[in-house]
Amino acid sequence: MEPETAVPAAVEADTEVMAAVEEGPTDQFIIADVTRDGAYLSTPLEDAASLPAWR
Repeated sequence: MEPETAVPAAVEADTEVMAAVEEGPTDQFIIADVTRDGAYLSTPLEDAASLPAWR
């Protein structure tokens, strides 16, 4: 069985990405490209990976 490999995506040079935690009934971790409308991902904070886990 061959492992699945991902092809690197092309990256725009003029983007600005930021992350935030939105507090509420379920705290949400949000990553957004603020240079584009509707370009964001969100997940419940308890499901988000910690920075050491990303390394």
